[in-house]
Amino acid sequence: MLYWILVGLVAGWLTGKIMKGSGYGVIGDIVLGILGGFIGGYIMSRLGIGGGGVIYGIVVAVFGAVILVAIVRALRRA
Repeated sequence: MLYWILVGLVAGWLTGKIMKGSGYGVIGDIVLGILGGFIGGYIMSRLGIGGGGVIYGIVVAVFGAVILVAIVRALRRA
């Protein structure tokens, strides 16, 4: 559990830097990173790409979180 919180925090923070804009706060970044991990993990598994380790987990979580933020921003504009 602590692993996912730490990965989520790092992934959420990195996503905030990549996507530019207002941050979501520490809790928001953790949630964003964890949800991004699920989304990224699902997409990677569907593509047949797998791996392990902390770096892979962070990269996948950032990938998913960037997609999630892009969707949320698009829905807010609509």
